[in-house]
Amino acid sequence: MVKIDAYKAIIVFGVISLLADTVYEGGRSITPTYLKTLGGGALIIGAIFGFSEFINFFLRVFTGIIADKTRGYWLLYIVGYVLIGTVPIIGLTNSFILISLLIVLERLAKAIRSPARDTLISMVAKDVGSGKAFGLHELMDQFGAIIGPGAIGLIMYYTINNYSLAYLILIFPYLILVLTIIYQYTWLKNRVGDIYALSSYKAPNILEIFRGFPTSFKLYIIAVSINVLGLIHWSLILYKASIILPWIAPITYLIMQSSDAVTAPIAGYLYDRYGKLIIGLSFILSTIPSILVLLSDLPGIIAAAFIFGIILGMQESIYRAAVSDIVPVEVRGTAYGIFNSLYGLGLLLSGIIYGTLIQLNQINLGIVYGILSQIIAIYMLNKVK
Repeated sequence: MVKIDAYKAIIVFGVISLLADTVYEGGRSITPTYLKTLGGGALIIGAIFGFSEFINFFLRVFTGIIADKTRGYWLLYIVGYVLIGTVPIIGLTNSFILISLLIVLERLAKAIRSPARDTLISMVAKDVGSGKAFGLHELMDQFGAIIGPGAIGLIMYYTINNYSLAYLILIFPYLILVLTIIYQYTWLKNRVGDIYALSSYKAPNILEIFRGFPTSFKLYIIAVSINVLGLIHWSLILYKASIILPWIAPITYLIMQSSDAVTAPIAGYLYDRYGKLIIGLSFILSTIPSILVLLSDLPGIIAAAFIFGIILGMQESIYRAAVSDIVPVEVRGTAYGIFNSLYGLGLLLSGIIYGTLIQLNQINLGIVYGILSQIIAIYMLNKVK
């Protein structure tokens, strides 16, 4: 695949992610606040979103293995995106339990598609550099993460917090998403031939695969897991913002996603040049949002959202790129699954831990916990060769 085709393919992947993010990030920008209006506290909201992210990332180890064993990358990719249609359905109900289930189902959809998507991108990216490819993809992805919360914020402001309308209007970008996937599949499927050239490969069981991974990969995923474990969950940033004003929550999310969008391609470029030093910078920055949110004033929460977005831009570009640089392509889908499973476990525990700390108003303990976690994560990252 020549470079011009590779860039075009990456851009198409980016457009798909842009539309998807418009839908699900738009919904996520108000869902913590919506649950709060239905009686949810910091602990339960942190637990629900932490669990949904855990499902998202934990199940990727299985969907990654399925992708590698069956070579059904496109099927998993398409099914995972079609299930994003669960987000507008939230606008049809005010049942706390049903909304919680829909939150989990949307994250399940991401678990289905992500290892297959990342493997497809890594294959078309071989001529342009993994850092640049994932950085460009994340940039386009984040345009949707800006458009969605921005539009939802305006709707919430002008309709005086009409949650149903805000969710239901997301059906329009969802329909465009489905049409774009049909175009992408028709154009690109037969051009990604290198993946199907591996069809004779028979993946061993998960324990055999994990033993065969380089030590650097094992140390790396431990470092990333601890990094995420010590970083406050994004839903709790929005929860704290909504205490001040409900419509501030999607704007806070917009700020978060905007800084993510700007950071991703820059981080990708710097990663290709400086390697894990840039990942270490993300670990250092991860101490800041937790402290600012625990201290709890509006300027601090806005600053926390901005810095969290920088960290997220690094996580979603260079954290993923590092996996493709460490692990051989034959088991890369499985590697992404294992990586994301431990990443998700960190998110689950982070949501529960910080939700509890906020509910119990344990500010000093939370600050100490956040700093110590990142010190340990940096130590582990330093051991990666």
